[in-house]
Amino acid sequence: MKKGEIYEGTVDHISFPNRGHVLVAGEDSEVIVKNTIPGQTVRFRINKKKAGRLEGQLLEVLQPSVLETADPGCSLFPRCGGCTYRTLPYAEQLALKEGEIKSLISRALAEGGQIRSDGSPDYVFEGVKPSPAEKGYRNKMEYAFGDMEKDGELTLGLHRKNSTYDILTADHCQIVHEDFNRILSCVLEFCRAHHWPYFHKISHEGYLRHLLVRRASITGEILVDLVTSSQHPEQEALQELCAKLRNLDLEGTLTGVLHTVNDSVADIIRNDRTDLLYGRDYFYEELLGLRFRITPFSFFQTNSRGAEVLYSTAREFLGDVGNHTVFDLYSGTGTIAQIIAPVAKKVVGVEIVEEAVEAARENARLNHLDNCHFLAGDVLKVLDEIPDKPDSIILDPPREGIHPKALPKIIAYGVNKIIYISCKPTSLARDLPVFLTHGYRLERIACVDLFPATVHVETVVLLSKGEID
Repeated sequence: MKKGEIYEGTVDHISFPNRGHVLVAGEDSEVIVKNTIPGQTVRFRINKKKAGRLEGQLLEVLQPSVLETADPGCSLFPRCGGCTYRTLPYAEQLALKEGEIKSLISRALAEGGQIRSDGSPDYVFEGVKPSPAEKGYRNKMEYAFGDMEKDGELTLGLHRKNSTYDILTADHCQIVHEDFNRILSCVLEFCRAHHWPYFHKISHEGYLRHLLVRRASITGEILVDLVTSSQHPEQEALQELCAKLRNLDLEGTLTGVLHTVNDSVADIIRNDRTDLLYGRDYFYEELLGLRFRITPFSFFQTNSRGAEVLYSTAREFLGDVGNHTVFDLYSGTGTIAQIIAPVAKKVVGVEIVEEAVEAARENARLNHLDNCHFLAGDVLKVLDEIPDKPDSIILDPPREGIHPKALPKIIAYGVNKIIYISCKPTSLARDLPVFLTHGYRLERIACVDLFPATVHVETVVLLSKGEID
């Protein structure tokens, strides 16, 4: 099998994250093809061949899997890169994710030496807890401006799958509330009428870059931020756009309209300057009885109701911490710390992003939590400076996992319980053996599906060093 050649085969099974293992008749090697489902017959092109390992790019699904339903319920599927499992019933999505996580964890436990002599699991797996909502669950979208063909009509939405440049207009997206679609359509229609050009990634010329929309699932408050370059300023027209947004028939409440200038050549949302066009530059969301003030660029779980399930699971795994000092490492805007604070003696959060730390402190004051303390800095360095000693530790690291040099410092505290929350299970599987070889055991694991129709899943594990209360 050679690079560049096209083959057909059947997807035998899936490994995380959505890596289809494809078998080709008459060939000894399997090929990894992403964005596939077990049982599908697919056509693909070999695009990587290294050390005997083959990877292919999906070109076409020739025959669907018996697991799939006929209607994906979205006109953009499968062209859009946002969703992969739209043709799978939700129960099958959960089962697929559970199988992937179990396989990852089993290999990690074998590497760490926690396995029974008969090979059976030596921990409690509590399954994948479903999202409270399968549709309309996202509370944040970062849409991009562009087109679908050279010099074509302006589009606004999401990248076409396997494309760096083509943007699909996502005005009927199923994973957001209908308010998102109405706002997107309003902005796109206005920008087309004014013939505003989008910012080209190669020439670095143009005006329109991104549209950031955030809508609180619980409170219904909405924040809209138009992100542009500084190359085509039209303040009067921006106020006109603001007026159109304010007159939209929305189920939620528009609390703020902003204009952010971003002159970075990189294709990212960067805040060089933000002007407030209407209302305020923040909104409120509520989780488990607590209230959180969220700014345009601050981190917050994108599935609010799913986050309540996730954090409730973590709190239940932690158990009785009424007399404990709890460290919340990689604390972000302090959401988990504040949910734990009412049942703990003291919570210390550590986060490298200073803006997130300020937001955490503000939210702690908002919720009248005086036993929460937040420190700005890298976990690797800050742990050497904290005078407190933890009784329990919560870890919620970024996607790449815990810094290898920070792991020994965390383990050295010798706490009885560690809760590890992971948004990327492969990073968790990499870190687990280190804990296991230093005297910890994996006791419980539960997954929470914050991202229906996609390949992603959150994972919560309880590690212990002794008897569990």
